Amino acid sequence: MEDKRPPNIDELVSRVISALPEGFRELRGEADRHLRAALHSAFSRLDLVTREEFDIQREVLARTRARLEALEEQVLKLENEILDKEQPST
Repeated sequence: MEDKRPPNIDELVSRVISALPEGFRELRGEADRHLRAALHSAFSRLDLVTREEFDIQREVLARTRARLEALEEQVLKLENEILDKEQPST
């Protein structure tokens, strides 16, 4: 499977700076600093998590889901055992 991770801030800044017209390339350093500051500010206001944190939580959720399914099966088995004991033999 291909890695479709989003670009990080450095990659975004590089793409924007390289797309600037020739006349603006002289201002590259200043534009770079301002763009980085703006992106950091915008991202800090958002409620984001890192890819690593997301992957960890996804693994925790998968384990929890598997455990829940196992417990549901166990409860169903115990319920059936109780029902079998309560029914009179014929």
